[in-house]
Amino acid sequence: MNKIFFVFAIILCSLSQLVAQNKAISSRINLLLLNGEYEKVIDTCRLILTYDSSNPEIHYKMGIAYQNTLNDDSALNCFYQAVKLSPDNKVYNFSLVKWYYNIGKIKMAEPLLYKLCSMDSLNWVYAYYLSNIYMQLNKYDDAINIYNRFLKNDSTNCVYLDKMGFTYLRKGDFQIATDLYNKSLSINNENLTAIKNLSYLYALTISTDTAIQIISRGIEIDSSDIDLYIRRAQLYYLKSYTKRALDDYLVILASGDSSKLYLKRAGICYSYNLQPREALGYLLEAYKADSSDYETCSYLGQCYNRIKNLERSIYYYNRVIKILTPVERQLGLSLVLLGDSYYYSGKYQDAIASYLEAQDKWPDPENYMKIANAYDEKFNNRKNAINYYQKFLDNLKDARKTYPMEYIESIKKRLDYLKKEISKVK
Repeated sequence: MNKIFFVFAIILCSLSQLVAQNKAISSRINLLLLNGEYEKVIDTCRLILTYDSSNPEIHYKMGIAYQNTLNDDSALNCFYQAVKLSPDNKVYNFSLVKWYYNIGKIKMAEPLLYKLCSMDSLNWVYAYYLSNIYMQLNKYDDAINIYNRFLKNDSTNCVYLDKMGFTYLRKGDFQIATDLYNKSLSINNENLTAIKNLSYLYALTISTDTAIQIISRGIEIDSSDIDLYIRRAQLYYLKSYTKRALDDYLVILASGDSSKLYLKRAGICYSYNLQPREALGYLLEAYKADSSDYETCSYLGQCYNRIKNLERSIYYYNRVIKILTPVERQLGLSLVLLGDSYYYSGKYQDAIASYLEAQDKWPDPENYMKIANAYDEKFNNRKNAINYYQKFLDNLKDARKTYPMEYIESIKKRLDYLKKEISKVK
């Protein structure tokens, strides 16, 4: 009995020494981490893992060191090993989750976060990450369930209300989203998140003036928030309140944001306010940023025309035509292809309408030929067929391809035949 007790005492003493040793090692590693000596941490952890490879804490701390030396793959592997060895440890799991989340592997992070939330259902940090993942995966109802859980414990928390409101906004339930943001704003009347999203919702639901009022309220709260000026300027511009929009665009530009859109919009607003010389300064800067913007060129042409600089006006209007010509060509081609699809699906009247519209956008006698064929072969309308066969022949000089003489002669013969048939009826 004494021998057994003696052996047990030796084992207990050895374990105590091992625990004390592990604590000392852990403290040493923590000190190295605090001092930023990450390479020493990595070397120490590697040495320990040669004889204690199943120690999750060592894997975890080596992962932190790798993370700080920007060795992403090694850090991720260390966190993964720590979780594998200690699957219920919240710290290890959350480190792996954040890593997956930050590199965009949200589907790998999702089950780990779900497990963490199951272990601690009112941990907002876990819930925050999981709900963000649900939003990215369009699982709006799952995100709503999370926010509801927190709102039951704290119904006046604006963060939870704003998150819930945004989820309903993304889901398309605008009225519920509006109600939630209004509730949040009633609790904290300086809540800029609620103000911005409410203005967006009102603008979506054609309550633009209400949206403008709400944003103006936000500017009174924080006049340094340039995003508010950007939002209000956009709404003023859409409502054609060009003087008010101009004031906001000038604030935005004065803040240092010289984006071509704001330069162009400021120039356009000056132009609408009959100040062409002031407009030119902003429009020319916008043109430097993007010389392919037809709208900028058009307003430059207009402003130069107003100050009687006709040479410059002609130059910029020619730029507009040059920029838009390929668009017209593509639109015309698309209308022709649409007409072909209508034709082959048996919708001949729709096909004719598309060919006629294509002819307006980008003239080509081939369109007349297709219309003539439709009237001749599908409607047996000789009068209209004659009209369009003739238009085809009269406009051959504008054709984009060369037709064989045999083909032209066959059209002329068909035209003569139809004319004779109509004369017989008379």
